[in-house]
Amino acid sequence: MGITFNGESGIFHIFTNRTSYQILLYQNTYPLHLYWGHRVYDDTCSWQLEAPYRRAGILLNSQPDDAMFSREYLPFEYPCYGTSDFRTPAYDLTDSRGHGISDPRFADWKIVSGKPQLEGLPSSYCESPEEAQTLILTLKDSVSGLQIELFYSAFESSDVITRHARITNGGQETVMLNGAASMSLDMKHGTDQMIQLCGTALRETHIEKRALGTGVTAIESLRGVSSHQANPFAAFVNRDTTETQGEVFAVSLVYSGNFRIQAEKDMYGSMRIQAGINPYQFRWQLEPGSSFTTPEALLVYSSEGLGAMSCCFHRFMRRHISRGEYRDQVRPVLLNTWEAFYFSFNHDRVLELARTAKQAGIELLVLDDGWFGHRDNDRSSLGDWYPDAKKLPRGIRGLCEDINAMGLKMGLWFEPEMISPDSDLYRAHPDWCIHVPDRKRTQWRSQLVLDMGRLDVQQYIIDSLSAILGSCNLSYVKWDCNRRITEAGSAALPPERQGELMHRYVLGLYAVMKTLTERFPHVLFENCASGGARFDPGMMCYFAQNWASDNTDAISRLKIQQGASMVYPPIWITSHISASPNHQLNRSCSLQFREHVCQPFNLGYELDLLQMQPEELAQLNEQIKTYKQLRPLIQFGDFYRILSPFEGDDTAWMISAEQGKHILVWYYKPYAQPEESYLGFKIPHLDEQAAYRLVGSDRIYHGSVLAHMGLTIDWKNGDHFSQFWHFEKI
Repeated sequence: MGITFNGESGIFHIFTNRTSYQILLYQNTYPLHLYWGHRVYDDTCSWQLEAPYRRAGILLNSQPDDAMFSREYLPFEYPCYGTSDFRTPAYDLTDSRGHGISDPRFADWKIVSGKPQLEGLPSSYCESPEEAQTLILTLKDSVSGLQIELFYSAFESSDVITRHARITNGGQETVMLNGAASMSLDMKHGTDQMIQLCGTALRETHIEKRALGTGVTAIESLRGVSSHQANPFAAFVNRDTTETQGEVFAVSLVYSGNFRIQAEKDMYGSMRIQAGINPYQFRWQLEPGSSFTTPEALLVYSSEGLGAMSCCFHRFMRRHISRGEYRDQVRPVLLNTWEAFYFSFNHDRVLELARTAKQAGIELLVLDDGWFGHRDNDRSSLGDWYPDAKKLPRGIRGLCEDINAMGLKMGLWFEPEMISPDSDLYRAHPDWCIHVPDRKRTQWRSQLVLDMGRLDVQQYIIDSLSAILGSCNLSYVKWDCNRRITEAGSAALPPERQGELMHRYVLGLYAVMKTLTERFPHVLFENCASGGARFDPGMMCYFAQNWASDNTDAISRLKIQQGASMVYPPIWITSHISASPNHQLNRSCSLQFREHVCQPFNLGYELDLLQMQPEELAQLNEQIKTYKQLRPLIQFGDFYRILSPFEGDDTAWMISAEQGKHILVWYYKPYAQPEESYLGFKIPHLDEQAAYRLVGSDRIYHGSVLAHMGLTIDWKNGDHFSQFWHFEKI
């Protein structure tokens, strides 16, 4: 199993099939970080902590209670501040006397089978105790009574280690917790670069590499959600790391609110990596006997480049983050009405679209925004979750029955966390929104944010959505969140607890989603936040799929999906074929190019089929037939990036499925170039001793040829060129 303790060397060895993580219990007092990297088979290497002259005296001669003892050069597993370590601490507190000093020391340890769940927070899980093993290190401060438990879970076959912390006030006085990281890790040798996923609305998850110099390099969100601007993921690499070679040290945070991930390099090139809730404006009142649990961090090490890192995340998330009935089911091909109708529709028009969708082979029709209250635009009715009788005289139930009678499933759009000032709900409960007294209530898209930390708000949302979902045979919910949090104040919290609002919001959101997804297990819930503003593993614990961006332009999606695939599996990334010209950029692309861009992911449609020509509908029908044949391979295969749109003019993706029996390859060239050179690329991750048949032909390719000589592209001049190959191992 994945954890051992060597009493003679004082080393805890946390390991997976390919990874080792070692902690040295230094002088039976402090857990120090010894190693994280490729699997090793020796747990006696305490000498690895030894360092040049500047540290030798500290490590060899002094004791923790010596007056000359210094922490500045020691690699702590969960460092404190104020007692000679001048780097960023893992946690920050203020005691009743206004001081921020603590000195927690090792008190106990235990190894348990399985994976403990986190109170009130989503996290990874195992279906049997044999799938994981957990180390719990307990630290205690003898003066204040503060207790810190550090949790390390090793998923041996998945090559993932998870971390979180639980801080308990064991003293007699209230402590203010001003920050608490989920993990802190000191590396003897820092890396050269940090890879992050950044952007904005309509331009999410773009890959950016940043040089790591002396000092702090960080990504963060202060928007109340994990954000379009910074995904809660970072990979630490050297300059020579590529998709197929080099070391990667990666962290993904299972959290959907304000976060911070940072790397701090000291003057000697050592590096401290930390991830957790953003400490800015965070203040949690920790009363005697109470505890605070941090979100979970997922740690992945790869010695074979970024592609192996991504596969590790994908497999782990499919099995140990995603859950419920849809975890192991293929996702349906759906049509969303938003770009077809926007707010202008009625019962009969929706049915007309549904008939055409059924003929095309679509399996699920989703009625988007505009079905409730008196919502004819985006300026009213959020919170009034009852059908608009003018548009839907037979209500949602009548529409659902008619759509089901055609052999289609039906879904609905909701934005449960929001409230319109022009709504019955706001008129009845103006204090339910997040606001600060005597300050303006900033509106964004003519809406405010409900205070999800309030139990009465949580219950209202649960009851309102349950009434709709329980009234008929609805199969899908698109859960949207179209604005960020401003004027962060709660009418339900006293002044000394206002700093808890942002985290309580996330905890309340998780509580609502947990209740609804468990109450309606047959409903497929899709996460959306004006696109990809809350695209994180925390949401994956409740939602079977995620809307990556409101930008459906195929060329834009190449970069968005390239970046998203760094962490998230294709089955979770929903990609829709939309109209041409595209509604966001007014760019035209062929239907085949749009198909090929969406095909390697979770396919859907976002366009008005009633405006399509018969030949286009026939082509769409063939698209869906092909996708349904490939769907199990695509959604449960291993995804690899071959060519990057961030590094050249073209893109190539690959999926290896059924233990490499099926190889699917897509190539994209958005723009033609004059006097084009010979185009081709090499296909990695093949069995080089095997032969592969090109499905639909009698052509045979040898694996070694595809891997080293490459695949030639059947180039045709013109913009928006794409090509697809399906190879079957013989």
